[in-house]
Amino acid sequence: MSQRGRAAEDADTPDRSQDRSQDRGLRLVTRVALALVVVTPNIVGAGVVLVVAAWVLPLGELVEDDPGALMRNLVAFGAYLLAAVVVGSVWGHFRMRVPRAPGPGADQAAVRRHRKRVRRVVLRGPLRLATVQTVLWLAALVLFVLINVFSSPRLGVSVGITVGLGGVATVAVTYRLVERVLRREVARVLNDKPPEGRVLPGVALRSVGSWAVGTAVPLVGVLLAAVASLAFGGYTTDRLALVVLVLGGVALVVGFLVTVLTAASTAAPVLAVRRAQRRVEDGDYDAEVPVFDTTELGLLQAGFNTMVAGLRERERVRDLFGRHVGEDVARTALENDVELGGEVREVAVLFVDLVGSTRLAASRPPQEVVEMLNGFFAVVIDVVEQHDGWINKFEGDAALAVFGAPTALDDAAGCALRAGRELSRRIATELDGISAGIGVSAGEAVAGNIGDTRRYEYTVIGDPVNEAARLTEAAKEIDGCVLASGAALSRAGDEADRWQVIDARVLRGREGETDLAVPREHAGACAGSGAGPGSDEGAEARHGDARQDAERRAPSLG
Repeated sequence: MSQRGRAAEDADTPDRSQDRSQDRGLRLVTRVALALVVVTPNIVGAGVVLVVAAWVLPLGELVEDDPGALMRNLVAFGAYLLAAVVVGSVWGHFRMRVPRAPGPGADQAAVRRHRKRVRRVVLRGPLRLATVQTVLWLAALVLFVLINVFSSPRLGVSVGITVGLGGVATVAVTYRLVERVLRREVARVLNDKPPEGRVLPGVALRSVGSWAVGTAVPLVGVLLAAVASLAFGGYTTDRLALVVLVLGGVALVVGFLVTVLTAASTAAPVLAVRRAQRRVEDGDYDAEVPVFDTTELGLLQAGFNTMVAGLRERERVRDLFGRHVGEDVARTALENDVELGGEVREVAVLFVDLVGSTRLAASRPPQEVVEMLNGFFAVVIDVVEQHDGWINKFEGDAALAVFGAPTALDDAAGCALRAGRELSRRIATELDGISAGIGVSAGEAVAGNIGDTRRYEYTVIGDPVNEAARLTEAAKEIDGCVLASGAALSRAGDEADRWQVIDARVLRGREGETDLAVPREHAGACAGSGAGPGSDEGAEARHGDARQDAERRAPSLG
């Protein structure tokens, strides 16, 4: 055997071993099903025959006219019941025979054929065994009519009706019992391959069968008693009262049991779907329903699983989409039609750029640089999201955060300023050897989808974005490394009181002066330096890195 063939065989061995184990379990279940089908339903049918014969139809008077009829029928009844048990067992075993799983050397086609045969046996088991009982009781009906009709046509018809009622009860109980016994195996095969259509007669026929056993058989007995009384007489008042009591009791007891069994079979799939639906409503998209019903309710269970799989995939796409563009943007895109273009919005912008990234990239291994950037951006994302902003984009070692679009904020500028202060503090205390310039601005900008229908991006374009980028360059040269524009302070609420304007400057690429503000805790040190370079060596090195970063970004930010 080739190495590839041996590997394929080894890979398939666990599945085939599982098939053999499941087949052993199925054979045990089918034996139990056969025992129940052979014994229990025939006891029910025989009981119906005896009840109708003893108390409903006036067979006693007919038997008196033919002294040998009673013995003849009793002997035939016992012999046929014994023969029916044997024949039913053998025939039922043949119809429910589970083929053995293919050995380790079998090909995939043989495995598929085996699983298809097992599936057919399991799903059609109730119908197959009910068919066995139907044939046996039809044969009994013909036999007992022939035994009696030649000596007394009336007796032959009466016995035939009695056997027919017993057969109806037997077949209905057989179907319900086998369906219940095979439920676990049905769930296994249907979960492996959900049903594409109804396998067995549907819910309507199930309800009709329940009515036939629990209601129709007792009522037919009442009707037969009434017809016999009208046509042939022989019923006293006490006898009619006894008939009504017996058949009424049968209707109450048997009807209740059959109705409960049918109701449980109908309700179980629905309740399973309802329980899984509650889990989905609570946000658990891993909920699944075991498919164990072979009627339309099984299709409902399989359809629910298909629907949840679609919701699970949609949630995965939404989560992935949100990771790329931000939760708010993703939610807006999913809830509304996406159109190119934008609208003028009042927004605040926070721009953050790593200091000395050029030197870091040149002096450290790429894996270390990536790990450092991921730690840096984790802090940035955490702070921005805590203050109701979203990351519009990453630019290598920089990030642009927007407040007020696409979701409007009452105090977008205040949120951005608070985020700037918090981000400056966390970078200084949590990230060793890393510093970053932070710029905050606010004003009107165009927010919307830019690009083409084949590929677009939700972003903001306008003066606040450019001003925040320029402030970031300047922020790298001061203690605290965070600067805000006077425009941001003028639009902020109470947060503006925590900032102080320390200088005014014409930023690179702009015509007018921009008021430069820093948090009040940094105002003393920054005012002393005139918002320019500090006197220590670390500050000097930082300013050199800032100039390198500014030169590197000049083409993209100009």
